[in-house]
Amino acid sequence: MSADLDPPRSASSSLYIGLMSGTSLDGVDGVLASLPADGSAMATLATAYVPFPDDLRAALMALQASGENELQREAMAANQLVVYYAQCVAELLEKSAIPAAYIRAVGVHGQTIRHRPELGYTRQTNNPSLLAELCGIDVIADFRSRDVAAGGQGAPLVPAFHQAVFGNEEQARVAVNIGGISNISILPAGTQEATSGFDTGPGNVLMDAWIARHQGRSYDADGAWGASGKPDAALLAALRNEAYFALPPPKSTGRDLFHIEWLDAQLAAPAHVHLSPADVQATLTAFTAGTIADAILRHAPQTGAVYVCGGGAYNAYLLRLLEETLSAGAGRAIPVLSTETLGIAPNHVEALAFAWLAQRFCLRLPGNLPAVTGARGLRVLGGLYPAQ
Repeated sequence: MSADLDPPRSASSSLYIGLMSGTSLDGVDGVLASLPADGSAMATLATAYVPFPDDLRAALMALQASGENELQREAMAANQLVVYYAQCVAELLEKSAIPAAYIRAVGVHGQTIRHRPELGYTRQTNNPSLLAELCGIDVIADFRSRDVAAGGQGAPLVPAFHQAVFGNEEQARVAVNIGGISNISILPAGTQEATSGFDTGPGNVLMDAWIARHQGRSYDADGAWGASGKPDAALLAALRNEAYFALPPPKSTGRDLFHIEWLDAQLAAPAHVHLSPADVQATLTAFTAGTIADAILRHAPQTGAVYVCGGGAYNAYLLRLLEETLSAGAGRAIPVLSTETLGIAPNHVEALAFAWLAQRFCLRLPGNLPAVTGARGLRVLGGLYPAQ
């Protein structure tokens, strides 16, 4: 343990933990980071990943739609979920050899099961009180609700963090997070223009559901199955006809719209029933790449480079299609790179973002960007669940 750590329970501690479990429902990513309040360089001190068991995955998936006894089912799933969150925290502390008493707070997103900002709510399953009890660390949670209460979408919340860590004075950039859903952060060069961003549509959610149905695998490793097929132009056009893509930002989406039943409805058309499963997977990959590219070309045409994080950053076929589609649409080369090239592994970015949002809460600084979410103004996001 470092000798220069702040005293236990010190409000000046720069050590935060961030936990993120996304719409892919695969598990929880965690980071323990040093985030100095003076704005000096952050440092990742430990990382951990804890996969979810099949029964928890199934319970969380079932909660995406209304059903019998869902209040109790959600409460029980939240309690089970938090056990894995606590395991991730324990692994981070063990790897870093830093006691819990030196951590200022844990920032935890929870598991989104409903996202309906147009109805005035978003629901992230979680039991932060139980997590505080199990870990003995202050927990900051429920980051999205305050933005929704202020008239915003509650998502995406990462563009402010992306600007802080990936922005560049000389080059206009776009950071793309490809989880279950994809979102972009538009990062202009310098400080003359505001950071903006929004959910572009599906990321891995449909590809993961399709490969699970046909091959029993949770994801298409490196995009190999998708690359073995051929995108179908007619199906691709039908998928891209979804009204969401024509909506202006601010906007956000999730499994409430893009799910396997939505895909099945598209595939039921006579023009598409002949397609092989591999061709459908190839089309879904092209769908994700194309809708991200469209959003960038329409809203960030001056982009010099695109940096990708989230699980989609490990899909080589998807990144190749994204770079080809972007460059063809722009009439110039636009490189598509992993955030690894900027020093942060793609699967750690969102967890770091929630550690950063926890710090913002502790410092009583706003965590949202109204230009991104549409909220009426800047807001301090989250709620505190103290360790004692």
